[in-house]
Amino acid sequence: MAPAEYAILAVTLFAAAGLQGSIGFGAGLVAAPVVGMLQPTLLPAFVICLGAVIGLLSVVRERTAIDIRGAGWAMAGRIPGSLMGTWLVVMLPLEMLTWAVALSVLAAVAASFIGWKPVAHRRSLLAAGALSGIMGTATAAGGAPMAIVLQGQEPARVRGTLSAFFLVGSVISVLMLAIAGQVRAEVLITLAAMCPAVILGFLLSGWLNRSIDAARQRMLALGFSIVGSVLLMARLLLF
Repeated sequence: MAPAEYAILAVTLFAAAGLQGSIGFGAGLVAAPVVGMLQPTLLPAFVICLGAVIGLLSVVRERTAIDIRGAGWAMAGRIPGSLMGTWLVVMLPLEMLTWAVALSVLAAVAASFIGWKPVAHRRSLLAAGALSGIMGTATAAGGAPMAIVLQGQEPARVRGTLSAFFLVGSVISVLMLAIAGQVRAEVLITLAAMCPAVILGFLLSGWLNRSIDAARQRMLALGFSIVGSVLLMARLLLF
């Protein structure tokens, strides 16, 4: 990439880390479309590695608020979901996967706005974890299913639980993609160069969190789910 493209990527990742540090997800939604336009060969491994870095930072900060049991049930769904996502990356066209992800997220968000409020119990967490694994491994944007299930809970609890889930899930997805030959040196070198921007964005989120209550967090989560889906579809239509 050219220096100007590196600068654009750094600003994007700064914003992505700030968003995920505030609402518990969203880095992939913000970063994936920009990475796809600047350097599509980095997808999906780069954004999944990014999620692991931000997840680690968030787990350390929100460790006392994590719902270990809830994250465990979601992870039980994430593992087979990640296997399915890896298979889809290898076997199916990326365009087909992206359309499926974007439309399914928009449908879930629409249902939430008209009154559907899923309860975070064992079955819903298993299902959300599985869908997140498929979406996250295949398209690097897998946060929306979990955020929708956890919407309305105390903000620190949402951030902590999502962070624990994404940290473990991202590591699993990266390992599976590495086995499939999808993680190259270019990905790791670019990630290392972008770490300062990611850390600064995450530190900014600590200040933003003071003004985010459960209602605002829910609206932000649903809003960025819509934005991410629209950006995914726009990338398909325009590039």
